[in-house]
Amino acid sequence: MNVIGYAWIQHHVGAPDFLGPQQARLAPVSRMERLPEGALLVPHKLVPAPDLLQHALFAIKHEGVRLNLLTAALRRIAPAQLVEAFRAAPNGVYVRKLCHLWEALHQQRLPQLGDPGVTARYVPLFDPADHVVGEGHRDARWRVIFNGLGDMTFCPEVRRTPALMALIERDILGQAQAFAASVGDAMLERALNWAYLSETEGSFAIEGEAPTHDKATLFAALLRRAHEPRPLTEELLVELQNAAISNPFDKAVQFRTEQNRLQRDVPGPTGVTYVPPAPELAVQLMNGLMRLANQRSDHVDALVHAAVVSFAFVFIHPFMDGNGRLSRYLIHHCLGQSGRLPPQFLLPISVAMKRHEAEYLKALTAFSKPARQLCHVTWAGDEHYRYDWAAEADTWFRHMDLTEAATFTLAMAQASLDTHMRQEVAFLGLFDRVKRHINERHDLRGSDLANLIVTIFQNGGTLSNNRRKRYADRVQAHVLDAIEEAVSRAMQGQPLDDANDEPEEH
Repeated sequence: MNVIGYAWIQHHVGAPDFLGPQQARLAPVSRMERLPEGALLVPHKLVPAPDLLQHALFAIKHEGVRLNLLTAALRRIAPAQLVEAFRAAPNGVYVRKLCHLWEALHQQRLPQLGDPGVTARYVPLFDPADHVVGEGHRDARWRVIFNGLGDMTFCPEVRRTPALMALIERDILGQAQAFAASVGDAMLERALNWAYLSETEGSFAIEGEAPTHDKATLFAALLRRAHEPRPLTEELLVELQNAAISNPFDKAVQFRTEQNRLQRDVPGPTGVTYVPPAPELAVQLMNGLMRLANQRSDHVDALVHAAVVSFAFVFIHPFMDGNGRLSRYLIHHCLGQSGRLPPQFLLPISVAMKRHEAEYLKALTAFSKPARQLCHVTWAGDEHYRYDWAAEADTWFRHMDLTEAATFTLAMAQASLDTHMRQEVAFLGLFDRVKRHINERHDLRGSDLANLIVTIFQNGGTLSNNRRKRYADRVQAHVLDAIEEAVSRAMQGQPLDDANDEPEEH
């Protein structure tokens, strides 16, 4: 076996492959090398002994902290072996981190050790250069600062990859503030009316649903409340779930008390694509998630924070229905609570997600695909399913790696600002120019003119023959030509006025 560190631990404990390509492995190199996809190549001289503790020490030193795999290892490492390793290097950074984690995991002190007497300086558990970190909590016994995004009961992780850092450095929310200030209040209000409607339709469309007028109105009203200063609680989430779905039989009164699953249109276990955590664990995880949602550290970018809350929520799946829609709503809730956006400003992120569904699926399956292996599902017909969970399955839900989720969410936030909000404002400007130009020269119904401008714009600057026939009984042919030409010229950035273009006498 040529895998090393976390990959060796993952194989040794029989865990699903949550690492993907980010594995350390033996290679014919003279020194360690990191490949672009995240793999770590290790020379033979640095390979640790085939022992959980030695691979854990190697991993935490060279690969950073992954709480899920470290927890799996520390549940199997004999405490006496860890004590011996500490006594051999009483101020060693990596053995102290493992001792700290062992005691936090087992909620007891390492036996037969007493006061370790550590005098070295404090060290952060997560390297802030490699991870998005939260507020630090000091463990004076080991002089380790636990600076994860939560605690040992629920601590999702986000790694500072080059792709994520490039997006964070763009300051997307700062761009949104500048954009809002640049377009003026009246234009911004029109653009936001479009954004709320489009976000509503986009969120439903992701689930293959076209909302009725009542459903769309209700969900848009929810979105407009995202800026209200309200902490996330079970009561609030139940209220939101009830408002987000219309079937009275699916409306929740609390977090779920039964097992649910995600399933394709195939009966039986072969159609089950994901099994969320068991109800008791889901409630524990939601308590941690709500703490995280309500206490964003200044160290955490607001969009990263929103992404973690949103994706962790959908992986926990605390309700029997409505989880996907609510998870996307939570992005807006977290951004609204952050104070980083102008009042009532909304980025239509679901619109961007719908247009990048393959990337959305990739972000979801980065966790859900290996997590599916944690539960063996059997079927006895109809709705009778049995769920047999792997030992220590909770470990992988407590410490999800949400790096891809965060990267995707920030990319969609950028797209929703650049591709959708800016384009909508540009279209509204074009619409106003063409409408004013035509109204000065021709007389026709305002509703017809508005529909024609939109139709011609959406058709790339031309009016189809079918549309011409539809309007022929109330709009003269030369007026249709004029509208078509005006929209086409505006789309090409050309002036609308022409030397031979005189207004009609009304």
